[in-house]
Amino acid sequence: MGKSRRNFLTGLARSKGFCVDNALSSKVTHIVAEDNPAHELWPWLQEQGVANLDKMNVLDISWFTQSMRAGQPIPVEVQHRIQKPSVQPKPEAGPQDSPWSTVSQYACQRRTTLYNRNKILTDALEVLAENYEFIESKGPCLGFKRAASVLKSLPMPIRSIDEIEGLPCLGPETMAVIQDVFECGSSSKVEEVLTDERYQTLKIFTSVFGVGPKTAEKWYRQGLRSLEQIVSDSSIHLNRMQQAGFQYYEDISKPVSKAEAEAVGQIIEEVVSCVNPDVTITLTGGFRRGKEFGHDVDFLLSVPGHGKEDGLLPAVIDQLRSQGILLYSEFQESTFDLSKLPSRRFEAMDHFQKCFLIVKLKKEQVVGQQEKQRCGRDWKALRVDLVAPPAERYAFALLGWSGSTQFERDLRRFARLERNMLLDNHALYDKTTNTFLQAKTEEDIFTHLGLDYIEPWQRNA
Repeated sequence: MGKSRRNFLTGLARSKGFCVDNALSSKVTHIVAEDNPAHELWPWLQEQGVANLDKMNVLDISWFTQSMRAGQPIPVEVQHRIQKPSVQPKPEAGPQDSPWSTVSQYACQRRTTLYNRNKILTDALEVLAENYEFIESKGPCLGFKRAASVLKSLPMPIRSIDEIEGLPCLGPETMAVIQDVFECGSSSKVEEVLTDERYQTLKIFTSVFGVGPKTAEKWYRQGLRSLEQIVSDSSIHLNRMQQAGFQYYEDISKPVSKAEAEAVGQIIEEVVSCVNPDVTITLTGGFRRGKEFGHDVDFLLSVPGHGKEDGLLPAVIDQLRSQGILLYSEFQESTFDLSKLPSRRFEAMDHFQKCFLIVKLKKEQVVGQQEKQRCGRDWKALRVDLVAPPAERYAFALLGWSGSTQFERDLRRFARLERNMLLDNHALYDKTTNTFLQAKTEEDIFTHLGLDYIEPWQRNA
């Protein structure tokens, strides 16, 4: 695993009293591996020359995460072990065989960590997907996103076009781009997009909080090419969100670190506890999937009891304002209506009450930044979203807000096409029995769908 990932897991384990060694030795009792196939892992372990290797527990990361949740080592079960492969002669591949025959077309049946072994390919495909998204060409956009998602999940780097034969979701256009990269080191189609004035301009415009592709396209058609031109053009009327986006652009256009997310999380926890001490706060989005950086910070607020979430977010906003750390807020009242469920299309947003905030985070509150403060302003503006679903809808909201977008899209597509069910951030509906299926946890939803549970850090599709 990557160094930052290993350091994070090591620190987490040690904080809970686990003994973690930096080197493999005879005193080690448990070996935890992430995304290492048994046929690669075991030969490497045997090369280390440890005498009592057969007596050690060689385990998948799932044992570790479950132990962290329990706060102590849980009993090792069969599903946790990475079994030593038996040595068998490899059968000759038939004409229909493919090494990728078990790779699913659905991201919800693939485990995708942050360790992307095919970044040069996925970066190229994602540039094209973004360009098609700007021009609102949905089909090609989804096609390139699905192809990139498949490549991200592969356990090994692809070296030639021949190696990807049999992979799902790779159409002729995708294959042509990949062929270009292998032959020339880059794709002429991607280079053309990257140097296109329209693409460059829309990318800049949509980096502003509150500006979507349609608004960006309108400004581009008006002949505007820079943020400075927009601000100085008196004919441009910005809404409140866009005004805040420009006002705090220097801060909120920069990545948010995990340390900053945790610091703002402490602020939100303290504020929420003043409003209602029974509220549970969960960090969602990319940070829940193990990312070290994001573009904003999302929190899910859960209140036990039917209807107890009513009025929670306005009270939180008032508390933040009274403390002088609220720079911008937009509150959206709940429009959740069970009679309008189930939804039959993918929606990026749900109907729960939510608020979009920009808050002031003092640099002294961020671990590791106390010594890095520079002269001038001692705070940074951060984008924060708060969502407060009804208690009985919490599991669906948590799953939906954890992402990634492609994982969620494929999860809903799988439910519809393979299980005759409809899933969104609010509910899971079985069209065969005409019933809503209840769920208290994310695991319950996966079970209803007949899927193996995918941990949040394996949903980076």
